[in-house]
Amino acid sequence: MKIGITCYPTYGGSGVVATELGIELAAAGHQVHFIAYSQPFRLRGREQDIAFHEVPVSNYPLFEYPPYDLALATRMAEVAAYYELDLLHVHYAIPHSISAYLAREMLARQKHRLPFITTLHGTDITLVGLDHSYLPITRFGIDESDGVTAISNYLKDKTIQEFHPEKAIEVIPNFVNCDVYMPLVETERAAGRARYAEPGEKILVHLSNFRPVKRTADVIRVFARVARELPARLLMIGDGPDRSAAEWIAHRKGIQDRVHFLGKQSSVSEILPLADLLLMPSELESFGLAALEAMACRVPSIATRVGGVPELIEDGVNGRLFPVGDVEGMAEGALELLRDPGRYVAMAEAARHTAQSRYCASKILPLYEDFYRRILGGAAGSG
Repeated sequence: MKIGITCYPTYGGSGVVATELGIELAAAGHQVHFIAYSQPFRLRGREQDIAFHEVPVSNYPLFEYPPYDLALATRMAEVAAYYELDLLHVHYAIPHSISAYLAREMLARQKHRLPFITTLHGTDITLVGLDHSYLPITRFGIDESDGVTAISNYLKDKTIQEFHPEKAIEVIPNFVNCDVYMPLVETERAAGRARYAEPGEKILVHLSNFRPVKRTADVIRVFARVARELPARLLMIGDGPDRSAAEWIAHRKGIQDRVHFLGKQSSVSEILPLADLLLMPSELESFGLAALEAMACRVPSIATRVGGVPELIEDGVNGRLFPVGDVEGMAEGALELLRDPGRYVAMAEAARHTAQSRYCASKILPLYEDFYRRILGGAAGSG
């Protein structure tokens, strides 16, 4: 198949999933074309058999805000016509589903069929879509899609509850390449850990786009509590609006020498296996991709019981779940695990098993391929 993919190319779960899906589709022999305002950050160095088409946006003085959605629709139509794409797969409803709708309608006038699939990722529904300014057009984009998927049962149910869409929603969960995200042999792991920590120190990690919903301040507070009782380091992977606040809290608590802000990393699969625990104290997660990537590397998570996270993490089995804001509980849960080698090993093994048995790319990719074929065959129903 010839598939066009549009996503936000920045550091966030929807862009990560879209990029990894494109990589997996290309590896399976499909022709993949990314259409976005910049190249997705995880694509660098892995773009064999994948084309990228930049969306030029006019800076004409009349426009106070550049009309990216219209420029995107035009570029989608151009790429689809020139490369004879079979379908578009857009990630994040606003504005991508609306741009895809416009592209489909433009090409229909040229007798070119271009169905499009919208994958809902979370904040496009729970945050942006529920804004009264965007709710009607978000619902329109969902209903006009030829197919709709959601990354968790939680997100599917939330979408139905808030938007009452006419279009059926299929759950296809996020995934991880279990041959890329995997534990390291002990000699390699020890050598990698030595870059960040002294022998005997534990390593905790946080991976996000540092937006308020990720509660990065809680990450620092949990770690500060752990570091008071155990020699430990914290690796903060990513960047975003709350980074400076997290740095300030680390400095105020006197642990800045133990907290390493690594910025955006294109190869997190090389860092996650070095960690002992991942901290994910989010206000809301529709799935919890960072936790899944850590789990595939045999790293359990200390997370919050929100959104779709309980679909991924079973408390006490392959990770720990706590209420939002329960810094003391999360810290105590981390300390209990780090002090109990037997329980830790069992939980780490269970985390890896969960990733391998349910969420490996080899299990999820066929679900997308089958969905594409049903859409192309007109078999996806509505309502």
